[in-house]
Amino acid sequence: MNASKVDELDYIHFLVAAQRVFTTTEAARIRAGELNAPAHDAYTRLLKRIPPDTEALWQEVAPFVRPDRGVLVVDDTTLDKPHARKMAWVTRHWSGKHKRVVQGINLISLLWTEGQARLPCDFRLYNRAEDGLTKNDHFRALLQTAHARGFQPRLVVFDSWYASLANLKYVRQLGWEWFTRLKANRLVSVEGERRNRPVSSWPIPAEGCVMHLKGYGWVKVFKTVTPDGREEYRATSRLDMTLEETAAYGRHAWQIEVYHQGLKQFTGIERGQFRVAEAQRNHIGLAIRAFLRLEVARLQRGISWFEAKQAILREAIRHYLASPSLILHSTA
Repeated sequence: MNASKVDELDYIHFLVAAQRVFTTTEAARIRAGELNAPAHDAYTRLLKRIPPDTEALWQEVAPFVRPDRGVLVVDDTTLDKPHARKMAWVTRHWSGKHKRVVQGINLISLLWTEGQARLPCDFRLYNRAEDGLTKNDHFRALLQTAHARGFQPRLVVFDSWYASLANLKYVRQLGWEWFTRLKANRLVSVEGERRNRPVSSWPIPAEGCVMHLKGYGWVKVFKTVTPDGREEYRATSRLDMTLEETAAYGRHAWQIEVYHQGLKQFTGIERGQFRVAEAQRNHIGLAIRAFLRLEVARLQRGISWFEAKQAILREAIRHYLASPSLILHSTA
C-alpha cells in the first residue's frame, strides 16, 4: 500500500491558513505545483481514516492546561448547515445566533479556562437518532473523561439545559463543585419551610440565599436582573460563594461563547461539505485542533486570532508582490 501523501497536520495547517474557502479541493489546489502533489481525494481519504476519538486533541492541549486549577465549562452550539440535505450529523436545533430552530450540527464542547486562556479539551457531536445518546449523556461522558484525565477544577460551569438532578448529582459524585443557571420553575424550599415552591416565588436577597433544591440538597441561589428586565437565577453547590464570585464565574461561562464564535469565524468548522459521518466529524475535530494553535499563539505571543491569520495572508501577499503573475504588458 502506498504511503499517504497528506496527514492530519497538513489539513490542520491548511485550516489555520485558509481565509474563506475551506474545502479539500482548495487544499489540493494550493499544493498543485508541488512534485507528487496530493489530489483532493487524498484529503478526503485522510478524513475517513482518522480514529473517531478526541485523544489527539487532548495530547496537544495537555501541556497548556493545569488540571488542578481553573474552571471547566460545558456548553453546546449549532454549526449552521442551512442547505444540507443528506449530510451526516445534521438535525434541527435551537440556535442562539438565529433565536430560532435551525438545521445544523450540534457541537457539545468542554473548555478549560483560567485567566485569559480558552482551551478546548474535548467535544461530542449530538446525533441521538443514530447513537441513542442525549445531550445529558454527552455532558456526563465529557466530565467522566476529564476526571479520568486528572482534572480537579475549582468549579464546573454549565447552562440550565444541563442542570438536571442527574447531572448535578453526577458532578457531586466526581467530587467537584458546580455553578449553573436554574429555570424559574425549579422547586426549592428554605430552612424551616418544608413546602417546595418555584424558585421565582421566593424573595432572594442580593447576597444570595441558601435553599434546598428538591431531589438534590442544599445549594446557594442568586437572583439577577438582565438589562432587558428578565429575572435569572444562578445556583451553586458552594454554599460560601459570594456575589462578587458569581460575577467572576459568569465571565468564565461567557468564555465558551467567545470560543464558539472564534471557532466558527477562523477555522472553517461550518464549511465542511462532507456527507459521510467520519469525514464530517474529523473535519470538525481538526478544525478544533486548528483553533488550539490560534489560541496558543494568542496566549504566548499576545496576538489576536484575526492577527495570526492576517499575518499568514500578509506574508503570501508579500511573496506575490515580489513576483506578480498578473501583469499588463504595454501595447505601445
